[in-house]
Amino acid sequence: MWFSVMCGVFCGVLLVFIILVIRLYAVLRGARDCRPGVKGSVCVLVVAGSGGHTTEIIRLMGSLSQAYSPRHYVIADTDKMSEDKIRTFEASKVEGDSLGQFTIHWIPRSREVRQSWSSSVLSTLNALLYSIPLVFRLKPDVVLCNGPGTCIPLCVAGLLLGILGLKRVLLVYVESICRVESLSLSGKILYHLSDYFFVQWQPLQTKYPKSIYMGRIV
Repeated sequence: MWFSVMCGVFCGVLLVFIILVIRLYAVLRGARDCRPGVKGSVCVLVVAGSGGHTTEIIRLMGSLSQAYSPRHYVIADTDKMSEDKIRTFEASKVEGDSLGQFTIHWIPRSREVRQSWSSSVLSTLNALLYSIPLVFRLKPDVVLCNGPGTCIPLCVAGLLLGILGLKRVLLVYVESICRVESLSLSGKILYHLSDYFFVQWQPLQTKYPKSIYMGRIV
């Protein structure tokens, strides 16, 4: 009797897993048909890391048109500097109605510097608990990130939106300029999950053929 129950539970879990894998495959394959902004603005969720990550992502945002609005920035709750950089950048955009078209949100950091890998699993799961309701509420068209560990739970939440059939979210990843010959841990994960994966050095594009070489962000 007990064996039959366990077999039934296992088969049920396996069936759910197979369905989720099929849905994930369909979501990833459907990127070519997803064209946000064709008929209007693009709601973008921007993951800001700290230090150089934030500086790079702000430079990248500066090259985007006003069509990318509203802009939702997400930073780690232990990051004390990124908010000022973001507000300074947005204040410099004083054109039309751009002011007021951005918000800043905080989630727990997935992994602190020098944090052990074992404990980072728990902290990432904790960040995911905050990321899912945030992403489901904002329903962005695009998630834009460039390497901080904070981006992993947010991208997973974006994928979950698509798996559940609520909205197709494009994941755009730009590897940090400091990565010349190897990907960061976030890059190694999102290389397989992102819709567009950009690198700033030619050796990386050669090593990872799915990536798109964009040159240095200036």
